[in-house]
Amino acid sequence: MLGLTFLGTAASVPSRDRTMSCIAVKQGKAVTLFDCAEGSQRQLMISRLSFMKVNSIFITHLHGDHVLGLPGLLQTMGMSGRTAPLDVCGPVGMRDALDSMMRACDGTLEYECNVHELSDGDTFRLESATVTAFATEHGVPSLGYLYAEDDGPGRFDRARAVELGIRPGPDFTRLQNGEIVRGVEPSMVIGPPRRGMRIVYTGDTLPGGRIIEMARDADVLIHESTYVPADAKLAKEHMHSTCMDAAETASECNVRFLFLTHISNRYDDASVLEQMARTVFENTIAAMDMDSFEISDKGLIRV
Repeated sequence: MLGLTFLGTAASVPSRDRTMSCIAVKQGKAVTLFDCAEGSQRQLMISRLSFMKVNSIFITHLHGDHVLGLPGLLQTMGMSGRTAPLDVCGPVGMRDALDSMMRACDGTLEYECNVHELSDGDTFRLESATVTAFATEHGVPSLGYLYAEDDGPGRFDRARAVELGIRPGPDFTRLQNGEIVRGVEPSMVIGPPRRGMRIVYTGDTLPGGRIIEMARDADVLIHESTYVPADAKLAKEHMHSTCMDAAETASECNVRFLFLTHISNRYDDASVLEQMARTVFENTIAAMDMDSFEISDKGLIRV
């Protein structure tokens, strides 16, 4: 099971109700951020998440509405006593950009901050998941990310184990640890491995391209949705997507759930974008700031 919290869902300009791009994925106690716009640390502080549990941050591209929250968050972590190392990943240019921002605000850190520049196809290993970068089309070096939770053990069939003469207790544990017990092999009572949850985040981009491949059969697609179809010309000019682009992608990729984010503040009611998208892909949610969900093989729960 993964936790998913939308800390910021606005496009390039914030509104009264939306701050700019920042999404948190929680696995166990560890928190991974995707993008870190201005205001992200405040959003973390009013959420249920601990900013001190953030172990890695993935930046899609270096436009200010995706990256300008980094210096403040990193410094706040230091002033709060952080000692654990932190990984910051992004496209080519990430290292110089962060160095410049930290110098500009006279920022020094008391913990190790490791910067990794990623390219299309690079995979970064987390404790119990991998994050794979893929190229997107936004006019600057830009990446989307596939967060893939490690596969889990198959389901243990207790009734079948008892039927085969295995008593509940230590023998159950031995079977689950891969041992043969009283002639019963683990494969006789344990199903195939369960695929880990997969979340794809596009960042800012034109639709299509590598997104189609990376989002195939994903559990969740978080797709930028800056414009409505009536403003498709603007979307193309600025290398963004419409809500219908996102819905068509979700449908083509056979994802389970679609979240619309990076929504322009020119639209007073984001539910309009959601309704449009649902005409193509029913399981669509227009994310709002502080929306929080749990995702498992059983489905999606709002928390």
